[in-house]
Amino acid sequence: MRLSTTSYLVLGMIALRGPSTPYDLKRAVSRSVGYFWHFPHAQLYSEPDRLAEAGLLALDTEDSGRRRKTYSLTGAGRTALREWLAAPTPEHFEMRDVAELKLFFNEAGSPEDVDKLAREQIRQHEERIGIYEAMVDRHGAEGWAEPRMITLELGLEMEHAALRFWTALAEGDLDRLRRDRAERDPRGPI
Repeated sequence: MRLSTTSYLVLGMIALRGPSTPYDLKRAVSRSVGYFWHFPHAQLYSEPDRLAEAGLLALDTEDSGRRRKTYSLTGAGRTALREWLAAPTPEHFEMRDVAELKLFFNEAGSPEDVDKLAREQIRQHEERIGIYEAMVDRHGAEGWAEPRMITLELGLEMEHAALRFWTALAEGDLDRLRRDRAERDPRGPI
């Protein structure tokens, strides 16, 4: 059976959370990897069944009432997850950003559109930085959260980089952005 990234997301969430229903997975994803990994959440209702059929998850269904399905990781599921985590990741960073797509086509619109886009992006990145910093304040000192803080640091760096770009664009000062980047680049001028 071929496993998708969503398969590994489900295995990983159950490895971290313990036994989970699809609804539990949806809530956990929205509070964690959902900030940087977007996919149709309906897959969280179908993928666990597929993984259970492959023996990577164990399924426990309530006998009465809502007949809720709870999934837990099997030994084979843990092995598959560990092999995926240990394997190299040759894929380059992937970003699907509607604002960047609009920016690419900006000459087909009006200059005011670029300014509005930049100001909206500044607001959104400042908001996301606030959310991430609140997460660090809330959980950063807790031992269980330490491994996850690494991902949050990457998210903060990306948000700050995007904020620097959109701010420079809004201020009409991309040259400053270029100079600052050249000063930080250990390879020197390119």
